[in-house]
Amino acid sequence: MTSRHSSIAAFVLALVVTTTGVLPALAATPDPFMGSPFNQNQLLAYRWGAGAVPPTVIKTAINAAADDANASRKSKAPTFAYDGGGSNAISYGVDVPCGVNGLACFRRDAPSWFAVYLRENGHRFDWGTLRWCEATDRPNGCYDAENITLDELGHVLGLDHHVNLADDSDYGDAVVQTYSRTKPGAFYNAHVFGRCDIATLQQVYDVPTTSTLYSTCLDVPTQLSMTATRISVVAGSVVTFTATLGSAGTGRLSNNAVSGRTVVLQQRAGSGWTDVLTMIPGSTAGTYSVGLVMRTTSDLRALFRKPSSEGLRSSSSAPITVTVSAACTTGPCPQFAPVPGQ
Repeated sequence: MTSRHSSIAAFVLALVVTTTGVLPALAATPDPFMGSPFNQNQLLAYRWGAGAVPPTVIKTAINAAADDANASRKSKAPTFAYDGGGSNAISYGVDVPCGVNGLACFRRDAPSWFAVYLRENGHRFDWGTLRWCEATDRPNGCYDAENITLDELGHVLGLDHHVNLADDSDYGDAVVQTYSRTKPGAFYNAHVFGRCDIATLQQVYDVPTTSTLYSTCLDVPTQLSMTATRISVVAGSVVTFTATLGSAGTGRLSNNAVSGRTVVLQQRAGSGWTDVLTMIPGSTAGTYSVGLVMRTTSDLRALFRKPSSEGLRSSSSAPITVTVSAACTTGPCPQFAPVPGQ
C-alpha cells in the first residue's frame, strides 16, 4: 500500500498535492531541487508546535529522523536538532495543512524557517485509516513515522520528489518519494538518505571534506595535472612526480580538491601505458607524489581510475617527457646541486 505526501512550499505560497503516478526516467538521477537552499551547515533547531505536541513514541521517531538526516547527508547541508526554543516547528495532530491525501507535509522559506506536520495516528482517509508503526506495534500496513519524517526533512533541505523508473526498481535510491510504502514493503523503514538524495545535497551544499565520497548517483568529471622536479637527468637520478586531483563538476562540485583516492604513475609502453607506482598522498589536499629512479628517457603521466564506490570519472594528466642521458664515467664530470627533498 502506498500513499501521497503533500508539500506546502512557503516560497510559492501554494499547496502542492501530487495526483499523478511516478514518471519514467533514467536510472541514477539526482533528486530535483526546489526553491532556495539554506546556508551551508546551518543549524535548524526545531520545537514542538503549540497545541500539536506529538506523543512520546512519535517524538522519538521524529528525533531519530533528525539524527538520520544529520548522519547520512554526506554534504554541507544543514543539520537538525531539537530545542524547546527553536524557531522552527514540527507539529502532530488533526489540524495540519496537508491536503486530503497527505500523511505529512512541510513549509519552508530558506534560509529563514521551516515547519513540518504529521497526521495523527488513526486519521481516516478515503483509502483507509492511518497507522503509524511506532504507535501500533508495527503491524503490516503501517507507515514508519521515522521514515516519513526523514522524507519531510529532505524536503526542508530542498529535495523534491525523486523521479523513479516506470517499474520503481530504483525506489531505494531515494527516501524523498511521492508515494511512501507501508510495512512490509521494501524500504518502508529506510532511515538514511538514498544515494540520489545525497547526490543533490552534495551538488547544492558541497561535500564536507576533500576525502568524502561522491554519491554514485553522480557522474562528476575530474581533472588531473602533474609536475616533475626535473625533466632532464643523468641515468640513476631520482625524479619526484606530484599529481593534483580535483573535481570538475558544476556549482559546488567545481574545483574541489579530491583526497584519499588512488592515483598511479604510468609510463608509456609502445602504444599504451603501464602502471609503474602508486602515488602517495601529499601534505596538501588533493596532491599525490612519488619518486622514480630514471634509467631511460620516458614519457610519464598520472592516472585516476573511476572508482566503483563513487560518482567520479577517470582522468589522466598530460604526459611529461623526462630525458635521461648516460651517467658520466670519465672525468672531469659535471657537479649538480642537490634537489631539495631528494
